[in-house]
Amino acid sequence: MKTTVIKELAKVELKNPILVEGFPGLGMVGSIATNYLVKQLKAQKLAILYSPHFPYHVLVDKKGGARLLRGEFYFWKNETGENDFIFLTGDSQAQTIEGQFEVANSILDFAEKKNVETIITIGGYRNEVEGTPKVVAVSTNPVLLERALKAKAVFSEAGTPIVGTAGLLLGLAKFRKIDAVCLLGETRGYLPDPKTAKSVIEILQGLLDVTVDLKGLDAEIERSKEILGRMQDIEKRRVKYMQKMRRVEEERITYIS
Repeated sequence: MKTTVIKELAKVELKNPILVEGFPGLGMVGSIATNYLVKQLKAQKLAILYSPHFPYHVLVDKKGGARLLRGEFYFWKNETGENDFIFLTGDSQAQTIEGQFEVANSILDFAEKKNVETIITIGGYRNEVEGTPKVVAVSTNPVLLERALKAKAVFSEAGTPIVGTAGLLLGLAKFRKIDAVCLLGETRGYLPDPKTAKSVIEILQGLLDVTVDLKGLDAEIERSKEILGRMQDIEKRRVKYMQKMRRVEEERITYIS
């Protein structure tokens, strides 16, 4: 495999489809949010993306089998709305600059083939969260941006870089005349962050006029709080130990002198 390939698994006719992308990134926000939507909406698998630009290892399953890292497209037919949906998530992002551009362009090629006119990308931005995580919206289309802001997203600061697939799809889509909006949830970034993913999905619900049950995320949020609490306790004990060792060292130096 020398280039990125997308293998279609189903032939379906989709109604004005919107592509929602969420690859792993800061706090796994995009991945958690997209996978949750796929699960709640019972979306069906549409295609698989393979790329030589993903990390060079395989994943081993519970039965001892192995597979390459990949991206996965799912589709959901919206019986009551104007738009069907294509969801894209995966195991990893491309690991090089060239790889990021090739994967993003392959995704856009597939989007054009499926007559996608709007793309929503999801990611995280690093910030110390206080209370409910904020969600920043950036768009190539002022009307789409206004809809995101009405759904309670907030403006991004000027000059803020959006790194990776979420940013490249936003920038490259403009050359394909595809509207795009990026939703970035604030997160500490070093742990999977279902709380921020929930904030993003709440914005998406207002933006897309689709409703999903968010109770399933609450249990994950509680587990993440427990893990964070344990990590903070460990850090406090580490700091106390280092302070104690410094005092011991200072006393030893004073005694010697």
